Amino acid sequence: MSDASFEDGRERPLNLGAYEAADLEVISSLVQDAVFPVTEMSWRASERRFAILMNRFRWEDRPAAERRGRAYERVQSVMVVDNVLGIASQGIDRSDKNVILSLLSVTFEPGEDGAGHLLLTLAGDGAIRLSVEALDVTLKDVTRPYRAPSGHVPQHGD
Repeated sequence: MSDASFEDGRERPLNLGAYEAADLEVISSLVQDAVFPVTEMSWRASERRFAILMNRFRWEDRPAAERRGRAYERVQSVMVVDNVLGIASQGIDRSDKNVILSLLSVTFEPGEDGAGHLLLTLAGDGAIRLSVEALDVTLKDVTRPYRAPSGHVPQHGD
């Protein structure tokens, strides 16, 4: 058996941008349940850029996987937030380099003149809050899809 490929699904890697709250809802739904080591977050203050390299569950492929009776997939993706003025976090032990974080949602809290806060809600009561001058988020798949190690669709308790 080999890993699934983009060619198998006749799909292209995602490369999306969000400049409005409605656009961000799409990205949030696609990164739900993405997992990443705490070491894969990067904030470059001088560039005003925050990025995460994550292992994203391919929600957009779930119906095809179920229809064809094949494995669910994940893919490595980079989510980049530009125009970041500041960053704060809670519930994250950044000193423990072995911590794996799970992203639940990405939302935008608008402020004045297009500025606001981007909130990344994590499982286990963690959160990252980015103060942004303007909403500018990109999500790009950077590897081929691979079989989800768990073999299951992520589940959320009540």
